[in-house]
Amino acid sequence: MSIPGNWRLQQQRYRLVGEICEKCHARIFPPRDICPECEAPAKTEILFSGKGKVYSYSTVHNPPRGFEDFAPYTVALVRLEEGPMVTAQLTDVEHVNVSVGMPVEMVTRKIQAGGEEGPIVYGYKFRPAISAVS
Repeated sequence: MSIPGNWRLQQQRYRLVGEICEKCHARIFPPRDICPECEAPAKTEILFSGKGKVYSYSTVHNPPRGFEDFAPYTVALVRLEEGPMVTAQLTDVEHVNVSVGMPVEMVTRKIQAGGEEGPIVYGYKFRPAISAVS
C-alpha cells in the first residue's frame, strides 16, 4: 500500500469510522459516497463500537505473499453490533478455538510489513471480547 493510501484510510482502519445514510439510516462500512441500500448520498460519519460476533470464518494455511509471518491465521466475517458486516483477521486466538457467534472486539495490530524499507501497515483485527474470555 502506498503511503498516501495508508494515510487516506487511517480513520476507517484504526477507528472503524463509517457512514450513516440520512435517508434510510443504514450504517455503512467501509464509507461510500452512495448508500448501497437506497442509493442516497451518505455523508454523515459514524464511529462504530468495534464490538460484534463472528458470522463465519476460514483459516488460511497458504497465505498470499506478504502474509506468510501470520500463517496459519483465521479470517472472519464479523457482524458489528451496529449492523455492518466486516471482513477481518482474528488475533489472540487459536483457530481451533474460533466459533460462529463468538463475541469479538476490534483491536489495532500490524497488518503487513512493507519489506526491509517499506512502511509497516497497521489496521483493525478482531480478538475474542475481553468479557468473553474466562
